[in-house]
Amino acid sequence: MTAPLIVLGSANRDLVVLVSRHPLPGETLLATGTTTGVGGKGANQALAAARAGATPGFVGAVGADAEGDELVQALADGGVDVTHVRRSMLPTGLALITVSDAGENTIVVAQGANASLEPEQVAGDVAATGQGPVLLAQLEVPLDAVEAAARTAGRSGGRFVLNLSPAREVPDSLLEICDPLVVNESEAALVAGRDAASVESVDDALELAQALAGRCRSIVITLGGDGAVFGDQSGVTHVPAEKVKVIDTTGAGDAFVGTLAARLARGEELADAVEAGLAAGTAAVQHLGAQPPRA
Repeated sequence: MTAPLIVLGSANRDLVVLVSRHPLPGETLLATGTTTGVGGKGANQALAAARAGATPGFVGAVGADAEGDELVQALADGGVDVTHVRRSMLPTGLALITVSDAGENTIVVAQGANASLEPEQVAGDVAATGQGPVLLAQLEVPLDAVEAAARTAGRSGGRFVLNLSPAREVPDSLLEICDPLVVNESEAALVAGRDAASVESVDDALELAQALAGRCRSIVITLGGDGAVFGDQSGVTHVPAEKVKVIDTTGAGDAFVGTLAARLARGEELADAVEAGLAAGTAAVQHLGAQPPRA
């Protein structure tokens, strides 16, 4: 049975600079190109979910500026319900991204309006969407707003999906309701209190996933080109990813998470949702920018 899908998160204007390699500290490089686009983990994941067939409602904030106008229009054009997007006196969020010839990126985010979301507001937005929603959140917005939204969704029988990115410590009370908690290797290591360098293989990731499965309802660890591991206390499984030429990794994780949430909202099992997410992430790395061009 299909459930309402809510995406609580950030919306940014992305400024992307192409470089032959990433600069060293104190070094100046000449760019080989530039581009702009829609960004922010929340917006990226909402658009990915819409591309996967859902009609997600986006809960977020942008500035009362031209960038905010453009982002809201892009979300609406992409099939996202923007009823609960607020306008803030702070400027629209901004992400500064460098992408190397090898397809690897570095990202610095200025939160701007994303930091203005308040717990009472987002709780009301989630409550207004009806019973039993799938709520997807990340951590580019205030943690107290995420907690309030998760509690509200839970009271109506909803499912909470947390992409713990950017990585930070969160209360055990939030982790234990994640279904699933979605993290990459380094984020998973942080939650487990381990050194990220200790996750060197798929077997390491499986062991880590099994350890974390006792702290949440289900777990997904993304492994880039090696696919993902997922499961719960009853067991964890590895699913490989298709090998492709990587152009830009920006937004690949968001494509995975948004698609996964859309499939869960459709009522699919976690295994099927992970498979679909991997296919979306694989497609995402084969083009430049966080959002793929329309077919």
